[in-house]
Amino acid sequence: MTNPCILCVAITGSVPRKEHNPAVPITISEQVESTHAAFEAGAAIAHCHVRNEDETPSADPEKFGRLKEGIEAHCPGMIVQLSTGGRSGAGQARGAMLSLRPDMASLSVGSNNFPTRVYENPPDLVDWLASEMQTYGVMPEIEAFDLSHIFQAVKMQADGRLKGPLYVQFVMGVKNAMPVDREVLEFYIATLKRLAPDAQWCGAGIGPGQIMMNEWSIAMGGHTRAGLEDNLRLDRTTLAPSNAALIARAAELCAKYDRPVATPAQARAILGLRSI
Repeated sequence: MTNPCILCVAITGSVPRKEHNPAVPITISEQVESTHAAFEAGAAIAHCHVRNEDETPSADPEKFGRLKEGIEAHCPGMIVQLSTGGRSGAGQARGAMLSLRPDMASLSVGSNNFPTRVYENPPDLVDWLASEMQTYGVMPEIEAFDLSHIFQAVKMQADGRLKGPLYVQFVMGVKNAMPVDREVLEFYIATLKRLAPDAQWCGAGIGPGQIMMNEWSIAMGGHTRAGLEDNLRLDRTTLAPSNAALIARAAELCAKYDRPVATPAQARAILGLRSI
């Protein structure tokens, strides 16, 4: 029996700038074009942030709306996942775009350290974001930076704050948070499957850890994320020329492990999202 692998492209994030890699897409039109190329390379999910003209992060729902509309027009069936991450805004501004009713949105259920700051996700904000996602029919992608986040997501599902089955993304390689470690990843997976047997999971690695997380996740039967938000390079000396190049590399690993790349329709079926 085949086990399709869902590839998610993290288009631009809040931190990388064109001075770091000219391929980082900033404007809405650049992001739509870059997403379309990644879509053609095999990405079924687009993880989206938006930026201001000066490349600083934004949580502007109008910008998110134009990006969502562009992706839906040029990438038929692709799953649009909007970020509620804390670098783009504060408090409930982080969820102002949820009324756009994207297919998915990221949800961090606990706090942790980032390279130069604390990534704050206080319980009242987490509960509000989860409630808004339920109100607008948005599927959360739980971004787990720490073991406690797995337990918290399972608890939130049990008491009704989250609808199941869960989709949990293990994020490894953030400086000052969990490093890329295969034994830890295996423990995360085993813990999630013990607590929530019907959950699906995805692996995301930051910087040089991206290729390792891509390979481990694919080899272990999960899904995976790649893109310029998390990693600007193909190797130590070579900048990635595009998001599509990083997705194509992940697709090659799928072939290596005899995992077909999930089409958008297959990804929607796996995740229980509406078909298009």
